[in-house]
Amino acid sequence: MLSRLLGTVFDADGSSHEDALPMTTDPQTNGPESIGRRLRRLRVERGFSQRELSSPGVSYAYISRIEAGARRPSVKALRQLARKLGVSVEYLETGSDLREVDERELRLADAELELRLADDPEKAQDILRQILDEAVAAGDATSALRARVAIGLTEARAGHNSAAVERLEAAVGSGLVTPSQRPDVYATLGQCYAALGQPQRAVELFETCLARVAEENPDDTTNEVRFSTYLSYALSDMGDLSRAERVLEDALPHADHVTDAYTRVRLYWSLARLNEIRNQPAAALEYIRRAIALLEVTEDTLHLARAHLLCGTIMISQGKAQEAGAPFAAAERMFGPQPDPLDLANLRADQARRAALLDRPGEAEQLAREALSALGDDHPAERGVALAILAEALSNQEKPEADEAFESAVRLVEEHGRQVEKADTFRAWARYLRKSGRESEALDVLDRAAQLSSSPRAQV
Repeated sequence: MLSRLLGTVFDADGSSHEDALPMTTDPQTNGPESIGRRLRRLRVERGFSQRELSSPGVSYAYISRIEAGARRPSVKALRQLARKLGVSVEYLETGSDLREVDERELRLADAELELRLADDPEKAQDILRQILDEAVAAGDATSALRARVAIGLTEARAGHNSAAVERLEAAVGSGLVTPSQRPDVYATLGQCYAALGQPQRAVELFETCLARVAEENPDDTTNEVRFSTYLSYALSDMGDLSRAERVLEDALPHADHVTDAYTRVRLYWSLARLNEIRNQPAAALEYIRRAIALLEVTEDTLHLARAHLLCGTIMISQGKAQEAGAPFAAAERMFGPQPDPLDLANLRADQARRAALLDRPGEAEQLAREALSALGDDHPAERGVALAILAEALSNQEKPEADEAFESAVRLVEEHGRQVEKADTFRAWARYLRKSGRESEALDVLDRAAQLSSSPRAQV
């Protein structure tokens, strides 16, 4: 099973509002403190008389009427009084040091940071949904957009791809999020399309991103290379390997001008993946090792783990099943005790494939079942591949459940899978049918596999 590189990055700025004064209340009424009462309280606390607080244009009589609730201060008066009292204009006027929009932005930043750090993001998600509702009701389009993006990225992280698509499409459709400003939003949306078995939508999205970057920021080489790699991924998923290769060939000369290490990692990663699909494992291994070398000088253990996982996958393609154990073990160690469900599923599926090649069908079955248990309903393509691996493991043990497992795998992969996965699954099913003495059915399935392999998009 092919690994992922597309990551999600929140734009939390790390702001804190520990120093913000709370909204004040009137101790006599236990309700919101009026501006007159607040002015009198602050004046007394600071030891000013009304006359001492006065200034040109703000007489002590004017201050007296404000405190009595008979007048509302002008903007000019608010500024002068706030300056002498040593508070912000916002606090004097509202009882809070922050405007409503500013306070919402700080709550957003805290929630986004919580999402990045917390093991259980539910609390932060609830806060984000509350902020989204408040922002929509207040007509605060900026905060609403930021909340939608944060919720959508979190949904994608959790594997809730359909929900993520709904949120991120709304953000992209607003016209306020551009590919150059927030490439992570577009990358995640495309990844969700691919996970839902809709690579054509990912292709269209990344083609649009490339066109917009070229038009709006023609010198933005980093994002040009970034979206070229994403487009190559999506084209590979569709089986259009020739075009996927051309896209990367066009991007490769720009790599030397890119200072961002991650952009170069993505390019090498895409070339490794493409060569692996084209059954050129030696070239694939060379490119993924370049990516690993770049990642090893960072502290990004997550993407380094995914790189080791892809390295093991390529080794299996080379027939080096025994040697693939080392990169798989490195990946598992780096993923840690609570890996992303899709990362865990990818790892277990590849480990199951390796166990099958080493003639350990019982171990292959167990690992394939672990892969399936890690996958949710939003990953039908990956679930189909894992079911196909399970079916082969059951077949090798001559267990009758293999038939049902193959049929379920074929249904999912045919509807949601990538071109190469469809062909591989049909061939595995044909081998099983032939082994079961169902030669006619096997030939029909092989015909379908041949049609997929001869499809124009599948040609290199």
